[in-house]
Amino acid sequence: MKLIVGIGNPGLEYQLTRHNVGFMVIDHLAIKLGYKLDNFKDGYFGGYIKTKINNEDVILFKPYTYMNDSGRGVIAIVNFFKINLDDIVVIHDDLDLETGYLRIRKNGGSGGHNGIKSIISNLNSEEFKRIRIGIAKDKNIDVVNYVLGKFTKEEQTLIKPTLDLASNAIIDMTTNTFDNVMNKYNKR
Repeated sequence: MKLIVGIGNPGLEYQLTRHNVGFMVIDHLAIKLGYKLDNFKDGYFGGYIKTKINNEDVILFKPYTYMNDSGRGVIAIVNFFKINLDDIVVIHDDLDLETGYLRIRKNGGSGGHNGIKSIISNLNSEEFKRIRIGIAKDKNIDVVNYVLGKFTKEEQTLIKPTLDLASNAIIDMTTNTFDNVMNKYNKR
């Protein structure tokens, strides 16, 4: 069973903010698979859909704890469904990538991302896969205000195709090796 986690902040005020691009990918993928957003069930400190993709059991999960406590929901669902670290993929925003860029990694540190720090701490491991979605930086705006700000219209045009690209990468992970998926999607 694969666990696909998109991290963000719960609440209407955070919808479409840069920090919530992980939630946006999960929502996009759910819709692409034929679900409505009200199909998410509450549990494990978040919302989830248990489904099949290419005959592989998959859970789409959005922790409803705030970003900095994302690991609490991740560890709860991992423990309940007995999911292996190798079957976890976390989708999150990345200030160090240009807006709309996508990077897939096998593992690694937090890169200063508090949501990833929380997941690493709760799993007691850095050995989980990541899909990083670029949101760039704005040197003129405080980082907290920037990541909690909504995408501009121009940024939305760059992010929309990336939501589909990330969704396709997740679908491909059910039938291809992770290395093949990285080679296919880690392009400029």
